[in-house]
Amino acid sequence: MTENESIELVLPDDSDGERLDKALAKLLPDLSRATIQKWLQLGRIRVNDQLAIRRQKCLAGQCVRIEPVMAEPVPWQAEDKPLDILYEDEALIVLNKAAGVVVHPGAGNPDGTLVNALLHHDPSIQTLPRAGIVHRIDKDTTGLLVVARQEKARLSLVDQLKDRSLKRRYLCVVQGELISGGEIDAPIGRHPADRRRMTVTEKGKPAQTEYRIERRFRHHTQLRVSIRSGRTHQIRVHMRHIGHPLVGDPVYGTRLKIPPSASTALIGVLQKFKRQALHAWALQLRHPLSGEIKKWQVSIPPDMQNLLTALETDRRQHTGP
Repeated sequence: MTENESIELVLPDDSDGERLDKALAKLLPDLSRATIQKWLQLGRIRVNDQLAIRRQKCLAGQCVRIEPVMAEPVPWQAEDKPLDILYEDEALIVLNKAAGVVVHPGAGNPDGTLVNALLHHDPSIQTLPRAGIVHRIDKDTTGLLVVARQEKARLSLVDQLKDRSLKRRYLCVVQGELISGGEIDAPIGRHPADRRRMTVTEKGKPAQTEYRIERRFRHHTQLRVSIRSGRTHQIRVHMRHIGHPLVGDPVYGTRLKIPPSASTALIGVLQKFKRQALHAWALQLRHPLSGEIKKWQVSIPPDMQNLLTALETDRRQHTGP
């Protein structure tokens, strides 16, 4: 969030009659109630285009617009934490991010992030915007990430993202059986009532996702996915949009679905898989200095491989080799 990034939302039914500051604190968990109260005092919050007051009561369906006042950024701190680096030179670092690791420090995650570890590895990236990271992956998504170590490299990578010559490919496991691959072309924006979520909306930014079937199981499908845009939670939102959410997704998933006559082993694996089954397995880019096309691939992490093995075992048990 930046000072120029306004927040717009619609008050849900369960906020009806509640104090506005309290309701907003629930809807925006990254913000403290004290911060929201300060913005109310400063006239930075409007309800139905009218200035809000501190003790104002909510009415379901009202439109709220917030113009944040951001504090001065606190310099990120270096931390001695392990990094799984696949490649590095004077211009780039390519690494394999583990599940559970947040990329940038922020509200609720002031330290212990990938950037904190990178600053220990190379303090010079502190001078670059976003510490040299030009694309990010979610906390519980695993796989390949590229980091610039100099401004010339960063600008080149940004340009490659814009012209789509920097290619990112993913593997995921979704609920349900897909008959064939396809393309999803649906704009993505913030959910009007839940700022933690994204959704397909006409007011969103263009987003395109291509998917191909990698393996079919009885009631799940492994997909190979590529994206031609880089919206927040794009793959997760698009797969939910077509009715095939990612296995384990805590935000966009649906109720756990167990295949009929599933073994105790498979049921246990599915119940314990608590993150989105999404892995950034391949990365291709043009080296910013040499112009050489560079490619990297990284194996599926053990927890996701264990999920795939359990699904394949189940398939064989019920349909044969």
